[in-house]
Amino acid sequence: MSGSGAPGPGAAPCRFAHYFVLCGIDAESGLEPDELAVLYKWLEADLHGKSSDTANKASGENFDQSPLRRTFKSKVLAHYPQNIEWNPFDQDAVNMLCMPKGLSFRTQADNRDPQLHSFIITREDGSRTYGFVLTFYEEVTSKQICTAMQTLYQMHNAEQYSSVCASSSCSMDSLASSIDEGDATSLAKLQRYNSYDISRDTLYVSKCICLITPLPFMQACKKFLVQLYKAVTSQQPPPLPLESYIHNILYEVPLPPPGRSLKFYGVYEPIICQRPGPNELPLSDYPLREVFELLGLENLVQVFTCVLLEMQILLYSQDYQRLMTVAEGITTLLFPFQWQHVYVPILPASLLHFLDAPVPYLMGLQSKEGTDRSKLELPQEANLCFVDIDNHFIELPEEFPQFPNKLEFIQEISEVLLQFGIPPEGNLHCSDSATKLKNLVLSDLVNDKKNGNIPGNALNMYELLKGNETIARLQALAKRTGVTMEKMTITAPLVEKEKDVKLQCEEVELRDYKLNVQLREVFANRFTQMFADYEAFVIQAAPDLESWLTNREQMQNFDKASFLSDQPEPYLPFLSHFIETQMFATFIDNKIISQWEEKDPFLRVFDSRIEKIRLYNVRAPALRTSNYQKCSTLKEAAQSIEQRLMKIDHTAIHPHLLDMKIGQGKYEQGFFPKLQSDVLATGPTNNNRWASRSATTQRRKDRLRQHSEHIGLDNDLREKYMQEARSLGKNLRQPKLSDLSPAVIAQTNSKFVEGLLKECRMKTKRMLVEKMGHEAVELGHGEANITGLEENTLIASLCDLLERIWSHGLQVKQGKSALWSHLLQYQEREEKQEHSAESPVAVGPERRKSDTGIILPTLRVSLIQDMRHVQNMSEIKTDVGRARAWIRLSLEKKLLSQHLKQLLSNQALAKKLYKRYAFLRCEEEREQFLYHLLSLNAVDYFCFTSVFTTIVIPYRSVIIPIKKLSNAITTSNPWICVSGELGDTGVMQIPKNLLEMTFECQNLGKLTTVQIGHDNSGLLAKWLVDCVMVRNEITGHTYKFPCGRWLGKGVDDGSLERILIGELVSSTSDEELGKQCRTPPQQKSPTTARRLSITSLTGKNTKPNAGQIQEGIGEAVNNIVKHFHKPEKERGSLTILLCGENGLVAALEQVFHHGFKSARIFHKNVFIWDFIEKAVAYFETSDQIGDNEEALLLQRSSCKTFCHYVNAINTAPRNIGKDGKFQILVCLGTRDHLLPQWIPLLAECPPITRMYEENALLRDRMTVNSLIRVLQTLQDFNIVLEGSLIKGVDV
Repeated sequence: MSGSGAPGPGAAPCRFAHYFVLCGIDAESGLEPDELAVLYKWLEADLHGKSSDTANKASGENFDQSPLRRTFKSKVLAHYPQNIEWNPFDQDAVNMLCMPKGLSFRTQADNRDPQLHSFIITREDGSRTYGFVLTFYEEVTSKQICTAMQTLYQMHNAEQYSSVCASSSCSMDSLASSIDEGDATSLAKLQRYNSYDISRDTLYVSKCICLITPLPFMQACKKFLVQLYKAVTSQQPPPLPLESYIHNILYEVPLPPPGRSLKFYGVYEPIICQRPGPNELPLSDYPLREVFELLGLENLVQVFTCVLLEMQILLYSQDYQRLMTVAEGITTLLFPFQWQHVYVPILPASLLHFLDAPVPYLMGLQSKEGTDRSKLELPQEANLCFVDIDNHFIELPEEFPQFPNKLEFIQEISEVLLQFGIPPEGNLHCSDSATKLKNLVLSDLVNDKKNGNIPGNALNMYELLKGNETIARLQALAKRTGVTMEKMTITAPLVEKEKDVKLQCEEVELRDYKLNVQLREVFANRFTQMFADYEAFVIQAAPDLESWLTNREQMQNFDKASFLSDQPEPYLPFLSHFIETQMFATFIDNKIISQWEEKDPFLRVFDSRIEKIRLYNVRAPALRTSNYQKCSTLKEAAQSIEQRLMKIDHTAIHPHLLDMKIGQGKYEQGFFPKLQSDVLATGPTNNNRWASRSATTQRRKDRLRQHSEHIGLDNDLREKYMQEARSLGKNLRQPKLSDLSPAVIAQTNSKFVEGLLKECRMKTKRMLVEKMGHEAVELGHGEANITGLEENTLIASLCDLLERIWSHGLQVKQGKSALWSHLLQYQEREEKQEHSAESPVAVGPERRKSDTGIILPTLRVSLIQDMRHVQNMSEIKTDVGRARAWIRLSLEKKLLSQHLKQLLSNQALAKKLYKRYAFLRCEEEREQFLYHLLSLNAVDYFCFTSVFTTIVIPYRSVIIPIKKLSNAITTSNPWICVSGELGDTGVMQIPKNLLEMTFECQNLGKLTTVQIGHDNSGLLAKWLVDCVMVRNEITGHTYKFPCGRWLGKGVDDGSLERILIGELVSSTSDEELGKQCRTPPQQKSPTTARRLSITSLTGKNTKPNAGQIQEGIGEAVNNIVKHFHKPEKERGSLTILLCGENGLVAALEQVFHHGFKSARIFHKNVFIWDFIEKAVAYFETSDQIGDNEEALLLQRSSCKTFCHYVNAINTAPRNIGKDGKFQILVCLGTRDHLLPQWIPLLAECPPITRMYEENALLRDRMTVNSLIRVLQTLQDFNIVLEGSLIKGVDV
């Protein structure tokens, strides 16, 4: 390293520690109240809607709180070196994180144990540095500060006294109660707490020493700081001045190379650290043992799942180190994925407004003593996972999928934990004991080799665990769910045998290392198994990095649909959510970039593991099973760590005397000395081995870089592209911790607003593209690639986005769902106005008139009405659930944008609920947001109907007769039965002389058929029905069931009942929106025209020719085959494919009508059914003559079944007409795969010559053979008919 302040090239990034920092009280500036804490109090007052002046009064001079309990400003007193170019020193952030609560004072009566905590600083680009802090108390020597404290006490007491006298009673009790509730109320304690007497008491103030390192070597840093502190407090001065040790760790201790261990020296004893090799899991030094003890296994897996699904995670504990341990522990387990959003494991009090961030975050909040969860006002909770670490308790979001194979996974982890003697349900008692352990005077900690861990007689612990309740519960649960588990094998815990080889590090530490690595292996193995084939689905679309980066936003990088279709069914709910996350997208991006750049280290390790799996398992990659495969690498992983710790690879230079000025660095027990900055500001000259070695590698890197600069694009530009591409979809990576001016807060919020808008644009676009793609397939263009599951995932994430938007910038939080609480307040205001004056309601589309003049009364469009529908649903118990149901309903009704616009049009209410910077009060963004939501009206969703399947829904039906040709009202007694995908209504009588009725029944799903009929009584029994309309009164979906046929004996085909097939009618308001956005209905149904032409009512229609008829058959069969090739959840209605307009029945009717002599013999219509009955009569009377016995038997059995089916249809207790009977015959023949046998029989029976002309298709041998071949393609499918089609027919 060069002698100047700037370190030499290359050497410095390899250093173990970057900075040594000292924070504490600045004797010059004296006592300053902590402005940040004041700002926080002010924000809190603002949050609770108090006026700001009361907040001010309570702020700087907070008289309510005794001065010893107040927070004062801390300062960075010194840091060495001054600055490092690749990791600039951020003074504000470091000060804030070293002393998140500011300075605190104590007297000799208080507990002054030293405490350790760590923190993390994430820079804008996502890189991290770690800080390790030891806070201790030092006696205040400055007279000035002691006097100031006494003065504060006098003011405080005077204020207390006067406020008490002003209140009604001047009793001592009320004086006591007016003090902080946390403080005691008894008189003696009150006086003790409430006094600081300069002559009697010694005043102490907090101070901290901190190491800032590039890698999280927690154990090593902790030991170094503890030894440094011990040197300050011990009676003997340390062997060398403290400067020597600090200089050594800053400049002479290198980072251990990957896969090696390193020994360096603290003040009293050597310290060992090790770093994983290039193919091992990345370094993690935070003990996972503590995480499992604090949370318990089951809770941890749930929180882990929430983190994977990128929800908002808030950790809550009194102890900073616990926050850090849990946050780091959980993010470590994510390997190979990395948390991509806001990550602040210790949130300083002054940054509480960050909880308002409408983005996924993982933050840790320090709880104050005595405050419980209910007092914590959080801006948004709809998607929050709240982890109360000290109380062993978690609160989860309402709906989220479970981690795949969760039971077996928990079982496997608990086996590892039990081997190390850790109860899987965590240590319920650890809340007290662990805190005490943490606060043990650290010198004891150093002497106690066990570190407060399991004593030597760990076996009794094991005996205890055998009857462990969690394990018993797990096994019972496993038995119930039918999961097979191997017998629990718990080997007795690894009580380390006395080893001949002296371990270089303590036993406890080694156990922690081993446990860490084994637990991480189990987690990593889950992902290796789940994503073993991920590479096959990565879409490599770009020719080079530059074009990939420039088009990143438009490109799909992963074939999600194919990936999901390849996964075992039970994994889908979780995986469909997970592959939408930012961490998964970034992982895939890194994979694509690795073609052109060096692989991301996480990715490299992960890919090498997948390779290994492929070598060991020779399984067909296409066969994905949900069989659970346990991790097999636990032993090796533990061994590699053990070997490194037993055989030290490198030893750093010993601390040595520095060239210091004489007489400085003198030792005074209990006080941290003022360090000599000139010796600590720079490192030694460039003479040590590791520096020169790394310098040559650096030179090589520089050469390479220059080379690539000549080839590739300008590096800065490229870096900019990279950043943009990588930050795609991340709204705000990391808040700046230092500057907190209102301007910065405003800027942060405008970034949030921008991010929310971008997210909305991307989500709506994705929903449209997926849905459009799906519908294009319904119309026969291309392949479908959205599953019902995927649609559900997208809608759930839209609900989540709306909740985040509604909770951004809230003035006062009410209830868990910000959106629902806004809706309720709107409803309340509207209903008040309605009572005072009938408010005009937004009237829906014009009344729908048919050619008969009978109409379906309009459904009024009303936001309040939709809310009432949701409020009436007893199935939904929570506000978050109600908000989600309301969003789904509005989306299905294509009113989401309109409703939200109406909700936000009440500006007075918006102003009352939201701060100025809130998303909902940014005019322009809000308009754009509503516009993006409006685009969703272009497609049909059934996201309400398909999810709430058990609710009771009111329906309205209208029967529309053709008045020109028949009477409007029939004298007979009509009835109707409506069926849908989820059930039917049963037969309902229609009140006489009424064509319209409403009825309520359990959700029928999408409607499919209507049966309509009458009993033929009275004089005017013949009835010509045009169609039936049925509407779902909640969602407004209207279905049309065309009929166009007579009902009555002696007219048409003599039918008294008909089965009508429905189609969804697009609402007229859509047509007003412009024809282009109307989705073509998926379910066309038999139109009047076809039915009439067949029954020769009109005779005007041109008949299709032979070619068209054959094409029609091919298409109808093809559609049925396609139907069965779709995943089960995506299949539409089979009824439509059989009986709809272009269905199989219609196509076969055309075949049978071709060349049919249906001339009216004496004005009597002849129907296909007449031909079929004649054929049956012939089969029943004659004996067939066949070529050989076998063919004869086959033919006989076919004839027999044919006659049996036709007779069963004829004798059924239903008044079905002849065409209806033919429809039933075709449906049954398709279901039982009999059509290919029946058609040749019919083609060869003698009646055909009498009833068909010479050129008829049925009399053409070749046509009949090809027809049979086409119908045979349906043989493999299990066809299930809707009940309404074959009701009453018993075959």
